[in-house]
Amino acid sequence: MNATRIIVFAKAPRPGRVKTRLIPALGEVGASRLAERMLRHTLEAAWAADIGPVELCVEPPPDSADWRNIPFPPGVQTSAQGEGDLGARMARAARRSLDSHQRVLLIGTDCPQLDAQTLRDAALLLDTHHAVMHPAHDGGYVLLGLSIFHSSLFADMPWGTSQVAALTRERLATLGWRTAIGRTLADIDEPDDLIHLPSGWQRAIELETAS
Repeated sequence: MNATRIIVFAKAPRPGRVKTRLIPALGEVGASRLAERMLRHTLEAAWAADIGPVELCVEPPPDSADWRNIPFPPGVQTSAQGEGDLGARMARAARRSLDSHQRVLLIGTDCPQLDAQTLRDAALLLDTHHAVMHPAHDGGYVLLGLSIFHSSLFADMPWGTSQVAALTRERLATLGWRTAIGRTLADIDEPDDLIHLPSGWQRAIELETAS
């Protein structure tokens, strides 16, 4: 298996700025604590996958005060997402990696089911496929892996809607790329999604918030 860069997209886990749709269930502090826990979990899984460099691509930039007291793990590279919509930011990051001859897995931090083995399996598929995708239950996707680049996968996409995964598959088919579609996984975005948290997470967050 060739080296594959994992790029993790994340927002600073500050109260009132992240996981806002979970605030009715968890409160501002609880929602931000969950965001921070999912960020740590994702970085641990990416590092444990041991398939290549791990890059944390963040908003705001890593030198912002919003990241103060949130340590970046040793060995994890950091970068700023930059300007534009999600598609523009993902496209820049993907192209940067692919231009340096490193295949890439683009992931967020909202899916605790995205573990090290799933990441390894996705990277292995890139040995024989141009793209690999894990859809999300809400119609988006939790992982997009690429061995080559095309801007159509990121431009004019209705990000944050239930159409993203389906439109991405259509565009991959139009390109004629060999594409592997993995199992559908759960993002944690809405209160109803909390049932997909690992055992004990919600209780731990409640205790952290109360302390």
